[in-house]
Amino acid sequence: MKKYTFSEKKDTRSGFGAGLLEAGRKNENIVALCADLTGSLKMDAFAKEFPTRFIQVGIAEANMMGIAAGLTIGGKIPFTGTFANFSTGRVYDQIRQSIAYSDKNVKFALLMRD
Repeated sequence: MKKYTFSEKKDTRSGFGAGLLEAGRKNENIVALCADLTGSLKMDAFAKEFPTRFIQVGIAEANMMGIAAGLTIGGKIPFTGTFANFSTGRVYDQIRQSIAYSDKNVKFALLMRD
């Protein structure tokens, strides 16, 4: 297991963006979906480096979850990005029905503004 050491203070969103980019470089099956918050969630570096693996869904979190579930069928590992209040309350049914019941490999970034 890789050991990480503290090097500098960072906000959670910047850490997420850097981690997503690093994961994307290591695994070509990783795709990122964002609900119109690319800059806020620091997903822009991933989008720039992997434009064919980045999907901007707009303000459509429920649709984003459905797309993410579908991508897993083809072997992709989707990371969804939106603010926590949208990714938990507004899309609960989609997560439960399309992702959880069928045990899909979808990663949720539930971020809050720092």
